[in-house]
Amino acid sequence: MPSSASKAGHSEPYDLVCVGFGPASLAIAIALQDALENASQRKHYKPPKVCFLEKQQQFAWHAGMMVPGSKMQISFIKDLATGRLVDFTNLGTFLPSRLEFGEYMHWCASRFVDVVAYGQEVLEVTEAAPESFSSGKIESFIVKSRDVKSGQITSRHAKNVIIAVGGKPRIPAGIPHHPRILHSSSYCTRISDILRDTSKSYHVAVLGSGQSAAEIFHDLYQRYPNAKTTLIMRDSALRPSDDSPFVNEIFNPERIDGFYATTDEERKKSISSDRATNYGVVRMELIEQIYHDMYMQKVKSKDQNDWQQVILPRREIVHIDQTAPDDRLAVHIRSIQNQANALENKVLHLDALIVATGYTRSTHEELCASIEHLKPSHAGTAPETSSWRVNRDYSLALDRDKVSSGTNIWLQGCNESTHGISDSLLSVLATRSGEMVESIFGDYLNEVRTGIRGKSGVRSML
Repeated sequence: MPSSASKAGHSEPYDLVCVGFGPASLAIAIALQDALENASQRKHYKPPKVCFLEKQQQFAWHAGMMVPGSKMQISFIKDLATGRLVDFTNLGTFLPSRLEFGEYMHWCASRFVDVVAYGQEVLEVTEAAPESFSSGKIESFIVKSRDVKSGQITSRHAKNVIIAVGGKPRIPAGIPHHPRILHSSSYCTRISDILRDTSKSYHVAVLGSGQSAAEIFHDLYQRYPNAKTTLIMRDSALRPSDDSPFVNEIFNPERIDGFYATTDEERKKSISSDRATNYGVVRMELIEQIYHDMYMQKVKSKDQNDWQQVILPRREIVHIDQTAPDDRLAVHIRSIQNQANALENKVLHLDALIVATGYTRSTHEELCASIEHLKPSHAGTAPETSSWRVNRDYSLALDRDKVSSGTNIWLQGCNESTHGISDSLLSVLATRSGEMVESIFGDYLNEVRTGIRGKSGVRSML
C-alpha cells in the first residue's frame, strides 16, 4: 500500500527530508502515515511532500549482527506487530528473535518505497540563500546527496530535515585498518569471507564485554567447531544486564520530560547510574550458556591447551603486528592491573579479530558543519557529546534572526545526553515519532482534521 505522503521532484521544495531510512525514520514514516490516514478522503487534499534518503541499496537493519539465535532486548509489545502472534505466544517469551524483528522492519519499509531514495549517501546539509526569500531569513535547507553507483550529486530543498543516520562503528585507538580486523556491525556479512573453511582450526579473538561481543564469542564456537576463540575485555567478568521492572521504567517515554529538565551534570550522573541496562552488559541466559560451554570443556580436559574457549579479563590490546609471515595478526595484550608484570603479557596469533566496542553518534556534526553559524549566540555550552543544543522536541536550537520559525533540523538517535539512555534504542520510537510528526506538521494536521484551510507553512507549499 502506498504511503499517504508524496515525493516531490528535485526542483520542488520538500516539507520534510529524512537523512537515513533505518528504524528511526521508518517510525517517522509510519507516524505520518497514521496521522494522514483519513486525510486522503478530504476534498482538495494534497499530501505533504516527503523524501527519505538511504545510503544502502535496500532496507536493512543491523544485517551484520543477525547472529543465529540472537534475540531482541525489548518486549514485542513495544514495537512488534506480525501475523504470527498466536504462534509467537506459544514460545512463552516477550522477546522476538532479531531475525524476525528485522523481517518485520523490512515488511514495514516495503510500504514506503514510493518516498524512499535508496543508494543515496548524504554529504551535507546547508542553508538556502536567505535573500531568495521575501522574509530575508532562511526558509529551507539544502540536502546534498551522492548516488553511490553513479556518483551523481543531487540537491533537495526542504523546510524540515530529520537526521537519523544511526551509529558509526567505534574503533579504539591503535586498532589498524586490516582485512582480518572487522567491527561487530559487519560480523555476519563478512566473517565467512575471512574464515572460509568452517572445519579449520582457526584462532579468532573478540574485543569487548557487551551483548554483541558475547553473541559473537558464542556464535564462533558454533560456527567454527574446531577453532579456538578468545574474548579480550577490560572488565573483570561478563556482567548481566539489569532489566528489572523498576529499572526498566527509565525507558518509559514519560521519563524523557523529567530527564530533559535537569542540568547537564545531573544527566551525566543519571546515564552513568543506568549504564548497566545497555552498555557493557549481557543478557543472563547468554552468560549462563557461555559459562556452561566453558565448564564442559574443563570436564572433558584438564589441559588448558585443549580448551577452545578462553576469556581474558582485565586485559587490553597494546599493539598489533600486521607483518607476520603467515599472514596472521600478532596481537600483543597486557594486564590493565599489573602492567609491569611481564608474565601477564601475551601475544595472540590470530586469523581474525572482531572489535565489538560500540558506536559513535556524531555524524550530524559532520553533516551540519557548514551551518554552525546558525547556532544562537545565547545557546550556552552544549553537552560534551555535541556542539549543538537540542530542544525538547528534538529540533536543533537555531538563531531565529536568521532562520524562519517553520524551518528546522531535527535529530534522532543521537540525543542521549539530553533525552536519556533510551534515545539511541528502539523503546521510544513510536512515541517519539508521533511527537515529532506533530511538531513538524501540527498546523497542517489540524487543518486536515478540521477541514479549515489556514496559513500554515506546510499547507502553503502544497
